[in-house]
Amino acid sequence: MANIQIRDIHILETCDCEIVEHDQALDFHQFVQACGQNDGWVLALFEHDILQAVNVSPRQHRYLGEDLLRARRAYRLQRDFDASLTAVALMLDLIDEVHYLRKRVAE
Repeated sequence: MANIQIRDIHILETCDCEIVEHDQALDFHQFVQACGQNDGWVLALFEHDILQAVNVSPRQHRYLGEDLLRARRAYRLQRDFDASLTAVALMLDLIDEVHYLRKRVAE
């Protein structure tokens, strides 16, 4: 069984996580376990385009640290704002856009 190291980072009452081993791939069941959720919740992330698997089903996809980071962020948004996964998908897209624009401005 593959192990993936996750380090939770708490800054000013917010929590994020850092994936220590970025190249360690997880299978579907390991990913569900690492998310701390059930199969249905993870599959719903694909239905709402929060996660994407190219040319394979979610159960055959190999999950990397960035997938886990996005799933954990989605869970926190859903929990903290009592948001639907549709709303979470929009929030994540907006967060990604802000990060992209900040990077462009910094160049």
